[in-house]
Amino acid sequence: MNSPHELSHEDVLRVKLEVLRQKHRDLDAAIAALQEKGPTAQLSLQRLKKEKLLLKDHIARIEDELTPDIIA
Repeated sequence: MNSPHELSHEDVLRVKLEVLRQKHRDLDAAIAALQEKGPTAQLSLQRLKKEKLLLKDHIARIEDELTPDIIA
């Protein structure tokens, strides 16, 4: 059984989800800052946008796992 100090699988996923959401917000800020610099930062901008999309996919997978399937 779980001791009082152990997190359930769902709790771990919720913590991981919040960390990923924060990283996603941080990438938004970094992308906005790079866009202000102009065309010289295009390679870095593309890399950050790709990383942001990967995070979004990971967030969606965790949200799907946390959301129970409801058969209507």
